[in-house]
Amino acid sequence: MPKDVAQAFAWFRKAADQGDADGQCHLGEMYGWGAGVRMDESEAARLFHLAADQGHARAQFYLGTLYRDGVGVKPDFAQSVAWLRKAAEQGDQRAQVWLADMYLTGRGVPYDAVTAMTWLRSAAEQGFADAQVRLGRAYFEAPQGVKQDYAAAIKWFRQAAGQGDAAGQFYLGYMNARGSGLPKDGVEDSSLQTGS
Repeated sequence: MPKDVAQAFAWFRKAADQGDADGQCHLGEMYGWGAGVRMDESEAARLFHLAADQGHARAQFYLGTLYRDGVGVKPDFAQSVAWLRKAAEQGDQRAQVWLADMYLTGRGVPYDAVTAMTWLRSAAEQGFADAQVRLGRAYFEAPQGVKQDYAAAIKWFRQAAGQGDAAGQFYLGYMNARGSGLPKDGVEDSSLQTGS
């Protein structure tokens, strides 16, 4: 079947109009990105809200990001955290990372590095490379409340690099170049980039 965005929109609209959370979320994505329809961020937010209220994790994640950035809705960090937490508790890796960021920046919640690390670790353990890099950076940079741990940083950078993640590869190279927990001979660096 060839790609037909107009037909996709029509079917998602029918599903959404019947209260289907997947249809509402997909339709919200189309409005939010202007895919086959005029971009309408307010309509995207409305549709995400309908799906999120039904427990749709991806819609909850999107709604959390919209409240954080004030896209289609008035900015509201407390609402952002609430929706991100709902999605994170359902295992949405992106929501876990964004929620961790809210805790590390003190937006919508008090600064709490321990809680942030818990959410990052949850996403990282699911194999999400972005979370692995962010967790590695937290161990490397040691923001307030996080103990610097080069071995842990290397572990998480290595896992991301093993998936071909450029940021994970960069940070392994960076640590190697600085001599931060890695030998300076480059052997570790090049073998990790190939995933061996």
